[in-house]
Amino acid sequence: MKYSGIGGQAVMEGIMMRNGSRYAVAVRKPDGGIAVKEDVANAFSDTHAWAGWPLVRGVVNFVDSLVLGMSTLMWSASFEETGDVKAEEKSGEEQSGNGESGALSKSEMTLTVILAICIAIGIFMVLPTVIVSLLRHVTDNAFLISLAEGVLRLLLFIGYVVAISFMKDIRRVYMYHGSEHKCINCIEHNLPLTVENVMKSSKEHKRCGTSFLLIVMLIAVVVFMFVRIDHLLLRILSRIVLVPVIAGISYEILRFTGRHDNKFVYIISRPGMWMQGLTTKEPTEDMVEVAIQAVEKVFDWKAWQEENFGK
Repeated sequence: MKYSGIGGQAVMEGIMMRNGSRYAVAVRKPDGGIAVKEDVANAFSDTHAWAGWPLVRGVVNFVDSLVLGMSTLMWSASFEETGDVKAEEKSGEEQSGNGESGALSKSEMTLTVILAICIAIGIFMVLPTVIVSLLRHVTDNAFLISLAEGVLRLLLFIGYVVAISFMKDIRRVYMYHGSEHKCINCIEHNLPLTVENVMKSSKEHKRCGTSFLLIVMLIAVVVFMFVRIDHLLLRILSRIVLVPVIAGISYEILRFTGRHDNKFVYIISRPGMWMQGLTTKEPTEDMVEVAIQAVEKVFDWKAWQEENFGK
């Protein structure tokens, strides 16, 4: 296995694949055809050198991924809303502005991402702190209180992932998520990118966003063990302020595991891989066909394999 550098995410009835600043979204339309959109992502780190510093780059990349992910998700969802959207004919600028059903302007996209981050911080960071504060009436043991907060945070996260998996649309997204991983694994294990080879490849991958979020939860447990503040409001504020720090550390861990392949990496990657059992499902062959199209629009896998495997 060798690191290819490509990545992506599942969208509604499709896949977004990214290679550097280039990305492509492939979506299975209601009429059975496949619509493909190619564009360039204007990442914040491309124009600000400091955004590529260790620890900082994790936060920046996370926000960039959220913005791009939201944009491509809205584009894919527009096909479901209208049944016959010719969005693939529009430029990236047109799709982010007026005209397309379900499209959002840049300001609306920014507000949506900010709102999503605030809700996530509120549910997974602040809420456990508030609930566990009630334990202070039972015990003064700071270790037990911090441990209980961490366990509750993990349970909320896992519960959320399990709960949304019962939604039909989300289950299909999880299947496309599996096809994304399978394509990357197929390439990185030096197999030709065919439907047959992709189908027999693993649906788990070390660089998955699910793994990143789980690492965030686990790192939060460790960090908050050492941040012991009695005043509830100050404790809540510390949870919010430390989110970028925790995200930065988590990204560096994920980045390390994604670029190395040894026993140590295997061990620390296992919790995230287990968690992917909830967020990835085995795809169908027609889903894999969509994923392959997205990959081939942004990545010359044949040239990459020849360069890295000598074949």
